[in-house]
Amino acid sequence: MLRIASWNVNGLRACGQKGFGSWLQACGADIVCLQETRATPDQLPDDLRDPPGWHVAFRPAERLGYSGVAILARQPWDELHTDLGDPAFDSEGRLQLARFGRLWVAGVYFPNGNGKERDNSRVPYKLAFYQALQARLQPLADAGEPVVVIGDWNTAPAAIDLARPKDNEKTSGYLPEERAEVARWLALGWVDAFRHQHPTVTGAYSWWSQRFGVRAKNVGWRIDLSLVSPTAAKQLSGAGIAAEIQGSDHCPIWLDLAAYTESP
Repeated sequence: MLRIASWNVNGLRACGQKGFGSWLQACGADIVCLQETRATPDQLPDDLRDPPGWHVAFRPAERLGYSGVAILARQPWDELHTDLGDPAFDSEGRLQLARFGRLWVAGVYFPNGNGKERDNSRVPYKLAFYQALQARLQPLADAGEPVVVIGDWNTAPAAIDLARPKDNEKTSGYLPEERAEVARWLALGWVDAFRHQHPTVTGAYSWWSQRFGVRAKNVGWRIDLSLVSPTAAKQLSGAGIAAEIQGSDHCPIWLDLAAYTESP
């Protein structure tokens, strides 16, 4: 069995002071994808930059203190790509696409649609990113390759995935056009791993506002997702949300693949 985990740490240095290292060593994952690391490797202490027992790569944004992703794996990857070929996307450090044998794992920090004034002005950029990534990964899925796309998707796919859907119909993260983009991926054959395993579970969220009491009341959103290609879906044996883990306004998510094929 192979476990892949993902966590938007909302600043790796800050999360490192709130138990990240202990979680990493106890999480049981073989591959871990991080989002919103907000740091370059030289800004990190040794235990975060090079944790024992892990192969690590960082993809920071050009803008300091913003965005950024990282991948940690127990075994080295065979390939690692970090660009979509568009400077507008690549400058923000949002993608790592790693190959382990036949398995492709994309750790992704999808854009938020909010502009500086929380005015949904970044929604077109966000949707364009979704489409560019899908165009990059769809040929792999169509060729029968096992592909996992895991990370902070910044969209709750359906009403069951947030506590107050009616109140947020005009909020980025639950806009009709954002949900339609996730639905488009699903219509192309991608499978939402958590919903595949838990189709009717309610109250399962991965992000909560940092306003006082919100997380305790579980007024949250499921915006951290793992979508898997049809071939990977056949290997899916479990998926979950570790809502009990503190240290960020997000919590980790994970999935298990029952089979891991090294060669075609």
